[in-house]
Amino acid sequence: MAEALRFYGQRFWPSLALGLGLAVLNQLTVSSSRLAQLLLSATVGAILLSASFAAASALVGKVPMTRRSFGTAVVVGTIAFAPAPLLVSVFVLPAVAWLALVGLAVPVAMIERTGVRTSFARAVALARADYIHAAGSLSTLAITYFLTKVVMLFLLRGQADLTLRAAAFLADLVISPLLFLGAAILYSDQHARWARKNCA
Repeated sequence: MAEALRFYGQRFWPSLALGLGLAVLNQLTVSSSRLAQLLLSATVGAILLSASFAAASALVGKVPMTRRSFGTAVVVGTIAFAPAPLLVSVFVLPAVAWLALVGLAVPVAMIERTGVRTSFARAVALARADYIHAAGSLSTLAITYFLTKVVMLFLLRGQADLTLRAAAFLADLVISPLLFLGAAILYSDQHARWARKNCA
């Protein structure tokens, strides 16, 4: 988390742009029925979140964002994120467990320039290097996002005289980049753990 905050501060404007996807998604789903929320999140949401995660991976990994690598990362991310809204509707932990297993396919595709199938195989290998660390890191990011958003919503609503929707949009825009940056940094951590495990 500390690394994500530090990176966010160093590359503020490009990092801030990462929050647009989740901010837009939450605005689209806020007044929808439960079924519409699930469908929007599993389709449009999966694409928007994948694009943000791919861009974060390019930023953190310091790699050029080519059309091919970005496209592959978005396809991979859409496949990985699509089941998450359904899993979240049951309970948050199954979604975190699923994304800890396959979610790193996005930075794999972006940084290692792999295809769809190889990205998933590599993501699972990286997750297995230290699955508890991967799941714990994603859980920490999710909890931090949720709690910070609640506090920020309260402050924005109370102090800035904003409507709840405008306050939610601003909160998502500012806070959600930490989710994507933190997950992209997790790729580097898991890669190092995988390398140590396989070199031992």
